[in-house]
Amino acid sequence: MQPMDLRGLSPAPVTAFTKNGAVDHEANARIARWLVSVRGVKSLVILGHAGEGTFLTEDERLALIRTYVEAVDGAVPIIAGITGEGTKVAAEEAKKCKAAGATGALVYPNHGWLRFGFQKGAPQDRYKAIWQESGLQCILFQYPDATKASYDLDTQLEIATQEGVVATKNGVRNMKRWYTEIPQLKAANPDLQILSCHDEWLLPTMFDVDGLLVGYGNIAPELLVDLIEAGKAQDYTRARKIHDQLLPVTKAVYHRGSHMEGTVALKLGLVKRGVLDHATIREPLKNLGEAAEAEIFAAFDAAKIEPVHQLMAAE
Repeated sequence: MQPMDLRGLSPAPVTAFTKNGAVDHEANARIARWLVSVRGVKSLVILGHAGEGTFLTEDERLALIRTYVEAVDGAVPIIAGITGEGTKVAAEEAKKCKAAGATGALVYPNHGWLRFGFQKGAPQDRYKAIWQESGLQCILFQYPDATKASYDLDTQLEIATQEGVVATKNGVRNMKRWYTEIPQLKAANPDLQILSCHDEWLLPTMFDVDGLLVGYGNIAPELLVDLIEAGKAQDYTRARKIHDQLLPVTKAVYHRGSHMEGTVALKLGLVKRGVLDHATIREPLKNLGEAAEAEIFAAFDAAKIEPVHQLMAAE
């Protein structure tokens, strides 16, 4: 197995819909082509939270994978969010995603664990089954510390050293755990790629990571690539400058009442940048209203993030 190279930016794109609510394959292909044209983008991770993946039917999910694979034409791997509840169900889902053209799997925890917690050994078996059934390269997904689906260090270490696991998307959002656990994960598997997904406050994690796997990558990939480079260079001054430029957008998109609102805000951001014509979403997401839309648009102006068509014209 040649591991995916994720040492850079891996955006988690939204799923574009037509105004009547169907998956808009033309618009999704446009998002894919734009993102993959940005220097430093290493993969596209679809069918996750930002992509409303659990709001799509199985047929829609597989068709979207095929659209992305065709649009990027081999430039980067397509990674599919695997969200099925049971281990067997998730493994079968992964197998179908592989057949549709996916290379990797962002493995979500069984969502029942969010409320009830997990039994020891169950997460490890979930990753093992997905790899053995599908051959998709797996990304260990560490949920926030505040949830019961956040894996303890021993569980992470076992998953990180299993065959087929090439990276971890860490969103623990507890810096005490981050500073303790990330070095131990790297020691156990030096080849494990560390990816932060702390969209709402990336700066504290930027100096320890190989890359980012973030919904934020939808709307400001150029600046996030610069932020990654500053972090790898251990250049705090430059990283802080980029962080501060992004801060109006960070606040407008991610410092909201619910992280779920971030998906809606991301679509509005893509409208502002001229990538999408409208921000149609699916239930149970709700529109944010005119005031929030104006706030988000103003944040992009404050951050001096231009519409994509203007950037292309400047080139």
